Amino acid sequence: MAEFWAEWGLLAYAGAAIWSFFEGETFVLLASAAGRATGLVDPWILMFCVWGGSFLGDQLWFSLGRRYGQRAVSRIPGAERRVATALGFLERYGVAFVLTFRFIYGVRNVAAAACGLSEMSRTRFMMLNFIAAGVWAASFVAAGWFAVAWLGEKGTLYALGAIGVAAVVYLAVRAMISRRRKTVVVV
Repeated sequence: MAEFWAEWGLLAYAGAAIWSFFEGETFVLLASAAGRATGLVDPWILMFCVWGGSFLGDQLWFSLGRRYGQRAVSRIPGAERRVATALGFLERYGVAFVLTFRFIYGVRNVAAAACGLSEMSRTRFMMLNFIAAGVWAASFVAAGWFAVAWLGEKGTLYALGAIGVAAVVYLAVRAMISRRRKTVVVV
């Protein structure tokens, strides 16, 4: 991550914004931690870039949900169930759901589209989304930044290494499970 920032400079912030347009918690945490450890990343610039990227990404999903509605959702495998879950949360918790859906695993990617499917006005979603994106950006930048202070540089390197190993193991297990499901023959 530090090499990425050293090589790309200010363009790395644009990369962070683009990454957060789609997702980005892990990237933001790692970028912030690398910034604290190396001094190459300004946490304020990073926060504003990922705030903008996250805000714009969810605005797009809201607009797609509003424009294409349920028929688009039905074409994406597994999305109907997650959208139904998100709509249930939206109905039950309202504004609190919009302000927190970025932190809820499993519905984060479809929550903005679900809001577009609801009766929520564009202006209301935009205002809530702007606040929520800022809270999300500040939370993950701060978490990465202060994790280094808490763990120390050496502890941070060990933690990042452990996260990398865990990610590789997770992907390998998922690949093996996927292969086994494909090779199972039902008679």
